[in-house]
Amino acid sequence: MTELPADSHVHSEWSWDTGGPRSQAAGTMEATCRRAVRIGLPALFFTEHLDLEDAWRADREDLTPVQRHLVDDTGHVALPRFDVAGYLESVERCRAQFPELRIHTGVEFGQPHLREREARQLLDLDALDRVIGSLHTLPWGEDRAEPNTLYRFLAPEEVMTAYLEEVPRLVAGDAPFTVVTHLDYAVRTWPVEDAGPFDPRRFEEPFRVALRAIADSGRALEMNTRRLWSWLPQWWAQEGGRAVTFGSDAHVPELLASHFPEAVALVEHFGFSRGSRPEDPWTR
Repeated sequence: MTELPADSHVHSEWSWDTGGPRSQAAGTMEATCRRAVRIGLPALFFTEHLDLEDAWRADREDLTPVQRHLVDDTGHVALPRFDVAGYLESVERCRAQFPELRIHTGVEFGQPHLREREARQLLDLDALDRVIGSLHTLPWGEDRAEPNTLYRFLAPEEVMTAYLEEVPRLVAGDAPFTVVTHLDYAVRTWPVEDAGPFDPRRFEEPFRVALRAIADSGRALEMNTRRLWSWLPQWWAQEGGRAVTFGSDAHVPELLASHFPEAVALVEHFGFSRGSRPEDPWTR
């Protein structure tokens, strides 16, 4: 059997949106490592959420049940501080427990173009094995909000376009992330009942502009396997993209490396080849 690439986007109990280390999610990192060994995954990166928003607006219905208690009386999400020491300690325990598995450190840095200074005050970003950059929120008045919230107040086309237009700003600076994850984040909650099935051709030009900006920045694009789109690696290659990583975005062990064989076949079709190690981005 062909060796799977590393899963470069994995969450555990140290991510705030799983409920945290004191919730029922405690032990997820160990369980995820156990599953990685069982399915033959050679390596993974625990990229816990690093979100430093102080003006994120959301209704409780916009969040999952384990997250709803984080919404305060003003309608803002009060995020817990990332426990860096606890996370790193847990990684070391798992490395000792699963020596056959290569376990790497990392964070999924939300809005890195806006929060680099605060992030560096919290932890040494350069000491991590991988930092992936993500765009979760967009400006909304004096606050910011996720697409699923904005779809209830703005036209779907307006939200999708605004999301893609923010991507060049995301990658324009020197924030220390080497991979852009889930470029299709706003597609996940596309309001099918109101707007019909999502058709990427309606947004092909802004998608291509965003992909070109990522490519010009020298960063890799993550093939987020929550949902696979054939047009995404195709447009990425056509717009000059040179590297891809694979990320399940798993928040529970059962979803680790989900759909990786299909994703591998897809990127190979568009000319990307594996590196010398499973951890390495695939390049063309």
